[in-house]
Amino acid sequence: MKAHWAAPIALVTAIAVATAIYGMPVDQAILSAAEGATFGLFPIMWIVVAAIWVYNLTVESGHFAVLRRSIVSVSEDHRVQAVIIAFCFGALMEALAGFGAPAAITAVLLVAIGFKPVKAVALGVLGNTAAVPFGAIGIPITTLSEVTGLDKGQLGAMVGRQTPLLGVIVPFILVAMVDGRRGIRQAWRVAAVGGLAFALAQFMCSNHISVELTDIVASISSIVAIVALLRVWKPGEPLAAERARRVDPFKDSPLDVLRAYAPYLVIVAVFSVAQLPAVKRELAGSPWTAMFQWPGLDIRSPDGDPLGSVTFQFNWLAAAGTLMLISGVATIAAVGLGPVRALRVARETLVQLRPAIVVVTAVLALAYVVNQSGQTLTLGLWAAGAGAFFAFLAPAIGWLGVAVTGSDTASNALFGGVQVAAANDTGISPTLLAAANASGGVLGKMISVQHLAIAAAAVGIAGQEGALFRKVVGWSIALLVVVCALVYLQSTSALEWMVVR
Repeated sequence: MKAHWAAPIALVTAIAVATAIYGMPVDQAILSAAEGATFGLFPIMWIVVAAIWVYNLTVESGHFAVLRRSIVSVSEDHRVQAVIIAFCFGALMEALAGFGAPAAITAVLLVAIGFKPVKAVALGVLGNTAAVPFGAIGIPITTLSEVTGLDKGQLGAMVGRQTPLLGVIVPFILVAMVDGRRGIRQAWRVAAVGGLAFALAQFMCSNHISVELTDIVASISSIVAIVALLRVWKPGEPLAAERARRVDPFKDSPLDVLRAYAPYLVIVAVFSVAQLPAVKRELAGSPWTAMFQWPGLDIRSPDGDPLGSVTFQFNWLAAAGTLMLISGVATIAAVGLGPVRALRVARETLVQLRPAIVVVTAVLALAYVVNQSGQTLTLGLWAAGAGAFFAFLAPAIGWLGVAVTGSDTASNALFGGVQVAAANDTGISPTLLAAANASGGVLGKMISVQHLAIAAAAVGIAGQEGALFRKVVGWSIALLVVVCALVYLQSTSALEWMVVR
């Protein structure tokens, strides 16, 4: 069943369970769903629409093709190209768009330079891992913070102490998928430099700068590091294309290349200014931010205290979507588009995202109902029966959530509350387990049927999702075990110094 049908049905089911089993008044269940749906529209889909609009502007202007040629021209070696396109460029696309777009875009690029379609998709979905928790300008972390009541900065920092390990490992896997052991022997430097640069930048940005900028900074840092390496070193015995076909021989001028990168530079600049302490304080105050209790909604904890989730924050100017919109307006001039064409692209973007808008609003509405009715608490208390070992299982819950829904955002909305409830009952850090949900979830994306279907359709091999699944499921499970082990160690004295306090 298509997600835009399944999600509303699941929402109706959640309301039925809340009212019939948990005794939640019907009006409160409906108001709870309304608050969740509104949060799904703002700030969640507000960010997604603005981000994909910026990406579509670059495609409309032709500068995305320039950016593609710029990245591909860095090296003729397929092993290097796999790391740059599937990992680095895929992370940049994840930073701005997410929701299935990165793997599809990178798979198309890889096919265009000579990779076979099945391998191109496998590389694309596997490369789209470490960046996912911070994708679409930090949407999964923002959602996780909202449904759990935990601080967004602390959650982002905690995820930034888990997923960088994946950032180091994944480039080596990509090289091995392209050329096996010989590839590792001859091109390990590219994987090491690109992965380490990404991991360090992801950690530093998520912990000390901005959750929203994390993937942009990490992906650009990785690309720059690889380009710098290739100026002083080249892989031995460059691997020839599997099929002799180049993107095109056109030579772009330095000005065109600069304009192609301009939108991303503008985004970094705008978000960086918004993070300056003085600017941040100003944006957090009136009239730019309003906080109010959702009208008519009165949900209380067993102790009689109002739930924090019934308070809605409308920070219209400081919202990442608004900052992205400002960046997009500046991008219009940078890429040479007129206002009329930009508005047409905006309308087409809304049409393109209609199914996603339905899914996200329904899933967030569902998340609010299950959280505020007590269903999440039931699941959390049940899961806490595993005791201290639950820390090992926590990433697997996020992994399952993304494998089913295709979205780390949806998985965080559905299971973030479960993780916190289990954490409170077992004495494990709620921030650690909530972050584990996001970090484990990224590894479920490569086996998500929706994700595989989007990427397969993009390169013309729709119907071969089963073959693609078999190519990546082993890597998905192996990396999940690594993350599970890391989170478990972080819950013990061995690595508890890594946990954000």
